[in-house]
Amino acid sequence: MIIHVVQRGETLWQIASRYGVSLAQIVDANQLPDSNRLLIGQSIVIPTAARQHTVRAGETLWRIAQRYGVSVETIIQANQIADPNRIHPGMVLYIPARRHTVEPGETLWQIAQRYGTTVEEIMKTNQIQDPNLIYPGTVLTIPFSKPVIDVNGYTINAGEQGGRDVREVGDYLTYVCPFAYIMKEDGGLEPINDTAIIQAAQAERVVPMMCITNFTFKDPGSKLAHTILSSVDVQNRLLTNIINTMRNKGYRGLNVDFENVFPADRELYNQFLQRAVDRLHPEGYFVSSALAPKTSSEQKGLLYEAHDYAAHGRIVDFVILMTYEWGYRLGPPRAISPLNEIRRVLDYAVTVIPRNKIFMGFQVYARDWLLPHVQGREAETFDMQEAIRRAVRYGAVIQYDQTSQTPFYRYVDGQGRTHEVWFEDARSAQAKFDTVKDYGLRGISYWVLGYPFPQNWVLLEDNFRIRKLL
Repeated sequence: MIIHVVQRGETLWQIASRYGVSLAQIVDANQLPDSNRLLIGQSIVIPTAARQHTVRAGETLWRIAQRYGVSVETIIQANQIADPNRIHPGMVLYIPARRHTVEPGETLWQIAQRYGTTVEEIMKTNQIQDPNLIYPGTVLTIPFSKPVIDVNGYTINAGEQGGRDVREVGDYLTYVCPFAYIMKEDGGLEPINDTAIIQAAQAERVVPMMCITNFTFKDPGSKLAHTILSSVDVQNRLLTNIINTMRNKGYRGLNVDFENVFPADRELYNQFLQRAVDRLHPEGYFVSSALAPKTSSEQKGLLYEAHDYAAHGRIVDFVILMTYEWGYRLGPPRAISPLNEIRRVLDYAVTVIPRNKIFMGFQVYARDWLLPHVQGREAETFDMQEAIRRAVRYGAVIQYDQTSQTPFYRYVDGQGRTHEVWFEDARSAQAKFDTVKDYGLRGISYWVLGYPFPQNWVLLEDNFRIRKLL
């Protein structure tokens, strides 16, 4: 895929002609709300087998060529580079699609092995229906090799709507995690309407993961957590109820989301996780946890202190880093998932948690703040498609913050009030996917399903192979 940023005066027809793709392909890939009204600064995914690469400090053409499995000469010719020794950080290179001419006796399996891809990827890229019907002389487009990752999606919509959320993006998920069973003081669980979600997950070969939590929008849950963590008897009843629920519902594992835990209960929380693993592993279930975004072991605050990264990394099967909500709905306007902040969290996390246990959190919603901001006034939350529709409606120019790698814009509404909107687009999604590759993480966890973001899923599939465990 290539990401194109719309310039003043450009039309979709001009963009399609430039890249040799059809208007329909671009509209479909981006689910453009209005193909006749593009915005200055709007990012558009171009569905092509070619790639873009932004040069980083210290990179050479040889290293870049090795990464994409092409020759240095191919990159030089495609980008008309006069001096291959003079590429610079920030320079955007065009990486042409790889081509292979089928030779007599060759099979798709042999070709896939040669290029480090899969038969399925070659078939999809070239729209091949029967892998046995390829002929000598056929020129195939060879997809670039992609790392395999796990992808989780939380969902807060219950019942049939939650099921629809899963079916819409099930191809891109390894796990789905309905949020959430609320724990009770006696070790019981508040039931949720998750049957349709689990059924949809199983139909899409997605592993259903049960989530338990101690907090609600009305109660931070600190006292409830203390009550549970202070009593082994309550914990044992809780774990029995969890196991019974997983058996009855068809869950395959557990996600533990204790938040706002008193700092003094930190070790008790670690002991509970170990107790959970000791009970659930023999039953064939995995255990994961959700962690607040810390940048050091000494970070202060109710959200952070009881979350012991090193202990979680040692005890549970994997962790989900909640790397979002810097742009809080009740706080001042800013990027919700700023990449500079995410990288600070990851820089610490990988020193104490194995990389193959780490999921990076990624939010898939936008926010609109009224200016000037008044502390405590709630921002409006909506999906990325609405972010673009709103920008079109008010004729906004989309800007891109390089530090956080996040798009934003301002507009004046019909009442003369100024708004500031922070959202995600193809550029910010690609930057996050590159970060997952850079750090060698296990995968990505989306908070939350139900907010349409077509560009994300197109790019996710272009960057990774999604592991399916069912």
